Amino acid sequence: MRGKLHGAIAAAVSPLRDHGGSLDEPSVAPLIRFLADGGMDGVLTCGTTGEGVLLSVPERRRMTELCLEARPEGFAVAVHAGAQTTEHTVELSLHAKEAGADAVAVIAPPYFPLDEQELFDHFRQAAHACAPLPFYIYEFVGRSGYPVPLPVIERLRDEVPNLTGLKVSDTPFEAVKPYLVEGLDVFIGFEPLVLEGLAAGAVGAVSGLASAWPEVTAELVHRKTDAAGGRVNALRDALRNLSLPAVAKQVLVDKGVLAHADVRPPLRELTDEERTRVAAL
Repeated sequence: MRGKLHGAIAAAVSPLRDHGGSLDEPSVAPLIRFLADGGMDGVLTCGTTGEGVLLSVPERRRMTELCLEARPEGFAVAVHAGAQTTEHTVELSLHAKEAGADAVAVIAPPYFPLDEQELFDHFRQAAHACAPLPFYIYEFVGRSGYPVPLPVIERLRDEVPNLTGLKVSDTPFEAVKPYLVEGLDVFIGFEPLVLEGLAAGAVGAVSGLASAWPEVTAELVHRKTDAAGGRVNALRDALRNLSLPAVAKQVLVDKGVLAHADVRPPLRELTDEERTRVAAL
């Protein structure tokens, strides 16, 4: 396998234009440079913050290619390949390998509450498609609608050679603890739980906040400071009930990183009042 992910990974936005209708390709390279300069060890493309499930398969493939073209030496590009169907998930996983990505992550398909055999088959096929890349399960019950059962993870660990770990975005920490499975690397997705997670054996964070505030997440993961912990807590509190993709894009426009703050419908851009709240941060 290629090198495993480590440290602070930004769950990056997907730059869009034309009222969210198409990728804003020229903004990808400045975004990757901003994240690397901010201390990130790598990026996860087309995850929750990246609006992945709202993008077409060709758009997601192109986003992967643009990130790989723009990355500096030593900067990891992991691809979220989770999709509604196994067919599309496998296609995206295979493309990630062929394009030269460093890792693949897959969330359980939303809407249908899949049983253990269905989930096992889905993840196994995706992992096989990207092998020997490190493969990560993306556990986020708030988005998939149901948890990935531990027996599924344990069976995959035993039968799928490139299963490397998990990104766990569940809350509170009691919901995270069962996924600290022996032999698998765990990345924390909800920033206020990162310090607790690292102390319990997690190896890093995959952070949506890092898409707009990379230096804060870098300090949180690399230096484990209470100041960074307080900062991410304050940010998450201030952003409650706001769409993180829209917030992050507005911050990145304000910082001169992106050209547009467009999101893909049915998501919407921030209102004037919401922009004022975000600017105050």
